Amino acid sequence: MFKVLSKERLAENVVSLLVEAPLIAGKAKPGQFVILRVDEEGERIPLTIVSVDDSRGAIRLIFQEVGRTTMKLGRLKVGGYISDMVGPLGKPTEVRNHGHVVIVGGGVGVAEAYPVAEAFKSAGNRVTAIIGARSKDLLILEDEMRRVCDSLYVCTDDGSKGRRGFVTEVLKELLEGDTPINLVYAIGPAIMMKIVADLTRPYGVHTMVSLNPIMVDGTGMCGACRVTVGGQTRFACVDGPEFDAHMVDFQELMARQRMYLDKEKRALEEYLRRESRIG
Repeated sequence: MFKVLSKERLAENVVSLLVEAPLIAGKAKPGQFVILRVDEEGERIPLTIVSVDDSRGAIRLIFQEVGRTTMKLGRLKVGGYISDMVGPLGKPTEVRNHGHVVIVGGGVGVAEAYPVAEAFKSAGNRVTAIIGARSKDLLILEDEMRRVCDSLYVCTDDGSKGRRGFVTEVLKELLEGDTPINLVYAIGPAIMMKIVADLTRPYGVHTMVSLNPIMVDGTGMCGACRVTVGGQTRFACVDGPEFDAHMVDFQELMARQRMYLDKEKRALEEYLRRESRIG
């Protein structure tokens, strides 16, 4: 059992939990994740370790309430418990001094971009970050990102905060600018990561993406995160979650993501009906 030490709602349907997990906290590195079950009847889901609180032996998890399991997780209160959690899992981010690193985070992917940006900055890189959301009310971790980056661009689809438009538009401008970029790292919706890869390819800029959003079981057993990378089958959970963006078959990846939408929708509707009856 893993105790919830604190809880904060960062945006609409986006929740941050600080969870007591000293063994995980003692070994966690940027880019890694945990697999958890909210209760004994729950499904297993992956969540990136956003940060570690060494003094409390705790890890910070940030997630969006989009399905049955994340809604149940979001309803936990301080003092409540998560039934099962294992980690840290996945290969850590390969952090070294590249020179100028551009971090691109979209939506709740900003939570996964934050520890990576902090690690690259600590390694001596010049770090530029581009973060975005549909509106200012959905933007998360702006202050945290600003603290660990040399420069930060904020975008919203509706123009309610920062620049109006998409993060990829700012990336294109930076690629066309006079300042060389040595590495681009992107995390967010699959379509955003695909566009990032398409943008950087003509410039020959090494680009990494985190495929955390497509993982399910976290052990390589379920096969749901199977993806073709460089013509070979890989599993995001055990072989990644980070891969060379220019080698990922994003068309296949996005098609697989759509396979279970109907089942996920039915599961959520059933959960909400049951909760309404109980309430």
